[in-house]
Amino acid sequence: MTPVELKAVLLTALLNPAVIVVASWMGSKADQWQKVPIAAFAGAVVGSALIYIAVRLGVSGITGVGRAAAGVFIAQFLFGLVWAHIGYWFRRRP
Repeated sequence: MTPVELKAVLLTALLNPAVIVVASWMGSKADQWQKVPIAAFAGAVVGSALIYIAVRLGVSGITGVGRAAAGVFIAQFLFGLVWAHIGYWFRRRP
């Protein structure tokens, strides 16, 4: 088995639309900054579920990334922190 490329893991986590939508939406609904990591975690969970479904359906280009599920989850959480913070910041702007 060949190792999973780090570039593929990072691009999958960065461009996952479920993470972007869920984290930014929940970040915009947060009334305290402490809830931003919760929004990022929720985005990572939904994003991981979407990747699981894509791997099970055999979507090309994502099947190799399915072996690095933990790495993708961590990267999605970190990118989700950014998206949730952006959503939180846009809501708090005067």
